[in-house]
Amino acid sequence: MLEPPNHQTTAKTDQTASMSIQLLLFVDERPSSHEYIQPIRDYVKTVSEHCSCQLEVIEIHEQPHLVEYFRLVATPALVKVVPEPRQTLAGSNLVNQLKKWWPKWLSSLEENHNDSSVEKSSNVSYSGELMRLSDEIFRLKKDKENLLEQIKFKDQVLAMLAHDLRSPLTAASIAVETLELAQNQAPTEKKQKLTLQLFQQTRNQFRVMNRLITDILQASKSMNAQLQVHQTEVFLPRLSKEIVEQYNDLLTEKSLKLIQDVPQDVPGVYADEELIRQVIVNLIDNAIKYTPEGGEITLSILHRTSQKVQVSVCDTGPGIPEEKQERIFEGHFRLQRDQGKEGYGLGLSLCRKIIRVHYGQIWVDSVPEQGSCFHFTLPVYR
Repeated sequence: MLEPPNHQTTAKTDQTASMSIQLLLFVDERPSSHEYIQPIRDYVKTVSEHCSCQLEVIEIHEQPHLVEYFRLVATPALVKVVPEPRQTLAGSNLVNQLKKWWPKWLSSLEENHNDSSVEKSSNVSYSGELMRLSDEIFRLKKDKENLLEQIKFKDQVLAMLAHDLRSPLTAASIAVETLELAQNQAPTEKKQKLTLQLFQQTRNQFRVMNRLITDILQASKSMNAQLQVHQTEVFLPRLSKEIVEQYNDLLTEKSLKLIQDVPQDVPGVYADEELIRQVIVNLIDNAIKYTPEGGEITLSILHRTSQKVQVSVCDTGPGIPEEKQERIFEGHFRLQRDQGKEGYGLGLSLCRKIIRVHYGQIWVDSVPEQGSCFHFTLPVYR
């Protein structure tokens, strides 16, 4: 004869079934991490007969904001989102931990079933909205970081502009003042010679200022937008010849020797000619600036492989300490310089950006007191 149902037990079971537990299982791309999915699903399916349980599997590479929101330090990890308080299980024995904690979660769920705040937490849609809000907060946080970085960059640009324009502007002003005095004091022949020298010096200083302003404006633009690249077949021997010709007066003024090792049979490269011109000009500008009078600068082009052409600009300047050879490609490096000529400036960060969008590499080889060689590669045009 069947015993009559226990109404107290039935009521308790119905009450538990009306409640819900929500779990998030975080896994990464490793096969060992995915091995936990099915055993946990099987267990949840078994216990769901007595209590509604929802399990959602989260691939961390698809939703990294949730990893940060739940402050996870290892995967796989199982997070009890509903009911509160939140609890995270991690380690290699997730199933055993789940079995251990499940009765306690049920007991807590039953004890707090009449609490309105717990009922709210038990609402799955509320939990989903919470995660969507956390996603939005994460995006806003990243936007804030980007804005702060841009503000910092603008401050650096202004500081650099004030610092680096002062020297050529002062030199140009002195040259103009000297020219004015020479008009009234110097004999005719001497006046003409001095006038020619001062005009040349002024022109060079204005060229330096123009170069600085161009670099700064380009750097400021590149902070907020991608470089506009218009790639065609570019012949580097012709381009390098055009560039070197514009430095004849400056090289003579500083008694520098520029050696070219540029084979004429180098194949064309796939590049934006104006951007690559900017890179070569920047490297030669730096070489002239940091090479002492009477020194040598070398511009060489090498067909390295069937896919790459390498351009190198070497000087006999003071060199760069090994620990700073990576930092010179950072846009803020010159603002932190403490030893004059070791700062290679904002222009190198632009060079790196330009070469990277061409799928090339840029680097420096340098020995202190012996000089530096800057190299970059470009893909062969096919």
